[in-house]
Amino acid sequence: MKREQFELSGLHDEHRDRAVLVAVDHARHGWPLDESLAELARLAHTAGCDVVGTVTQKLDHPHTRSFVGPGKAQEIADLAREMQANTVIFDDDLSPSQQVNIEDLIDRARILDRTALILEIFAQHAESREGKLQVELARMEYVLPRLRGMWGHLEAERLGGGRGARFGAGESQLEVDRRLTRRRISDLKRDLKQVSANRQVQRHQRASSGVFRVSLVGYTNAGKSTLLNALTGAGALVQDQLFATLDSTTRKLDLPEGREITLTDTVGFIHKLPHGLVEAFKSTLDEVREADLLMHVIDGSHPQAEAQANAVDVVLNEIDAHRKPRLLVVNKCDVMSPEDMNSLSRRHPDAVFISAFTGQGLEELLARIAKEASRGTRLMTVLIPYTRGELVQLAHERAQVVSERHTGEGTGLVLSVPSEFISRFEPYLSPAVEDSVEQGLQDV
Repeated sequence: MKREQFELSGLHDEHRDRAVLVAVDHARHGWPLDESLAELARLAHTAGCDVVGTVTQKLDHPHTRSFVGPGKAQEIADLAREMQANTVIFDDDLSPSQQVNIEDLIDRARILDRTALILEIFAQHAESREGKLQVELARMEYVLPRLRGMWGHLEAERLGGGRGARFGAGESQLEVDRRLTRRRISDLKRDLKQVSANRQVQRHQRASSGVFRVSLVGYTNAGKSTLLNALTGAGALVQDQLFATLDSTTRKLDLPEGREITLTDTVGFIHKLPHGLVEAFKSTLDEVREADLLMHVIDGSHPQAEAQANAVDVVLNEIDAHRKPRLLVVNKCDVMSPEDMNSLSRRHPDAVFISAFTGQGLEELLARIAKEASRGTRLMTVLIPYTRGELVQLAHERAQVVSERHTGEGTGLVLSVPSEFISRFEPYLSPAVEDSVEQGLQDV
């Protein structure tokens, strides 16, 4: 048995839960056991728990009945009692039957698996109506198969021991609980469908406007919100916590050449992100799926930076966003060692290395974003009549204006035009454009 003290918050707060962490050492797809436990400790701390000890066991496969072996389960119960822990947290998902068996053995402590712990954190941090609906839906779907006959005492009182009854108060109450939970799930899905429809209208308006859309994706705590603030002054919440923000935030960003784009910060991903949360947050993650460019932010200072990047790839595959154009951004280079920077740059030669905290590398990042935004555009030389001033305004808002000159006939522009607006400017092409675009305004 391994007993450790994770001092994440200094002295213990008597109002915080005391938790024992449990992990089984098996194939973790690139995640060492100690790193996985350290992340679980941070999750527990974020949820309001002080970790007072850990228990690990090496198994090829989790035990069918109690996840860990029977002897190890008793050790967990003894440690929880000894350390006065009121919570036991498992670093994997428990089946409903495993959870029941463990609860029967450790009857004085609350039993949480990884999904339940993350759901608690999401419930604490959800701010918007959509976020709260999404979290409640995930919690209801998690709870449904785990509902138990908690009303068995009514059966015993009614029948004096309950023998001989085929159906009783306990069983009927359990069915009522299941029916009410299913109804609530149905209501939540209906409400979320309406919210999703409203969000879809907003996304459609942004898409039809021709604005180039960039979504920030990455592991939780990689620094996405800090980067959003550094680039746009958004004022998004920044905390050294996992899942500090859940609701997506979209802000306008003016590129150096004057083109306006949007930048959206989305919920952070995590190793073994519960599938139910991915499903519940799909309307939010549509921002990722419909973006023109994904900026994948990596915490380059983290010892599991590559494994975290792979975890993000798993979720992007799950939401069918893995084929999107992607720009890899290695953040926190101000605290990275030269060896780590060299190693990551060799593996990812196209990555941009930045520090969202100090501003290092942000100019290069903006240049790379501008380069990506210019893909699929057409360089055009046009003469816009003064009667069509709205097209000049459109050029400044949705295209990149290379040069501009006022003539007797109208406004002469050389501009890089996104594909969706080319047809708006084609009637005003200068006759000499096809012969020599580089002559620019000399042809106007």
